[in-house]
Amino acid sequence: MSTKAKKGLISSGSFLMGFGFLGALDGIIFHQILQWHSVFMATDRPGQIVSDGLFHLAVTITLVLGGILLWTAGNPANLSKGVRLLIGGFLIGGGTFNLVEGIINHHLLQIHRVKPGDPNALAFDLAFLAFGALLVITGLLIKRSKGSKMEQLNV
Repeated sequence: MSTKAKKGLISSGSFLMGFGFLGALDGIIFHQILQWHSVFMATDRPGQIVSDGLFHLAVTITLVLGGILLWTAGNPANLSKGVRLLIGGFLIGGGTFNLVEGIINHHLLQIHRVKPGDPNALAFDLAFLAFGALLVITGLLIKRSKGSKMEQLNV
């Protein structure tokens, strides 16, 4: 497999892993531990549980697909910039989850908010989006950084 193909698999796989991981964290923290919301709030409790279950199934599939791509790519440390692609892609994927979920579910479809019913619900929603943007920006900076002097010699 070519170096370009391996780097593509690392970028795609790490993006999916980050997307799925932040999705799983969202489900675990906001849906289960804090019980602030479910994916679809405008239904009875069994419907909310089913919507959360389908969400967890989707993020699990995303994590498995990301893992398969990363496994296929091989050790990222064996490639120039491979580790930065891995970490950067993971952060970009996680941030993209927050941005997509926040913009689509919280604002466009309005199927739930981060903390519905709270007097500061908009602040929670905006903080969720800001955290996503921060992850994407950090991931992009890591992917584009020149790295250490030793890494630059291997480029």
